[in-house]
Amino acid sequence: MTATSVLVTQRPGRPARARLPWANPTVYFVALIVVGLMLAPIAYIIIGGFRTNAQITTDPSGLPQPWVLSNYLDVITGGIFWRQVLNSTIVALTTTIGVVALGLMAAYVLARYRFVGRGVLYAFFAAGLMFPLTVAITPLYIVVRSLGLMNSLGGVILPQIAFALPTTIIILVPFLRAIPDEIQEAAFIDGCSRMGFFWRMVLPLSIPGVITTGILAFIGSWNGYLLPLFVLNDAASFTLPLGVQSFASQYSVDTAKVLAFTSLSMIPALIFFSLFERRIVGGLTGAVKG
Repeated sequence: MTATSVLVTQRPGRPARARLPWANPTVYFVALIVVGLMLAPIAYIIIGGFRTNAQITTDPSGLPQPWVLSNYLDVITGGIFWRQVLNSTIVALTTTIGVVALGLMAAYVLARYRFVGRGVLYAFFAAGLMFPLTVAITPLYIVVRSLGLMNSLGGVILPQIAFALPTTIIILVPFLRAIPDEIQEAAFIDGCSRMGFFWRMVLPLSIPGVITTGILAFIGSWNGYLLPLFVLNDAASFTLPLGVQSFASQYSVDTAKVLAFTSLSMIPALIFFSLFERRIVGGLTGAVKG
């Protein structure tokens, strides 16, 4: 570390204290600009929903004068938005439960058991991170159609579970490996079975990783667009991201209402991520330490 990267100050009778470069006002100014650039489109969409089409046409970047609530009220009181919210909730919750359950069981085997091919199997799951859904969408569409799952929420849930498993396993394996062998041996001496050890010891100790993977799976499923676009054809089964595209096409001349619908569709994911952001960071930090 160079002498210019960290400044050390010392007062008489006090230990030396390092001044980190983060205290530089320029760093905060740049960070503020970056955050502003990220939040500006979201603020524009939310505020745009309180305007009329005439206001948007006359002054696209102006504030509402006056503020109009009819766009949001029309969306909220309509049945389309809430039906799509229900579909997205069903898909996201089912996907999250499936990913966490299957991922935790698979990670437990890979982390706590020694068998031939364990490293190859772990590498196989790790390789799944290199194949996003976009690459496999065509063969996946053929498989879903062959199984008769077209135009059903199950045709969206099952592939999302499969493609979220690699990330879940990669995160959970370090958590389970970090559990001391002495705890397992003591549990077996006390007469605990392997399944009992899994439910009574492994699951409680891996809660941070389980919460992290669950949040990531939920947000990824909630924001999924490409897979529902290929699988769902009936408007009654649309999820929220697909519904935004359909609503924008149907009301393309009503820009203000489209902005209101889009902003309402963003709010659940933004609130969910804001509430559990520390859980995600804490879980990933624990996985790295493990």
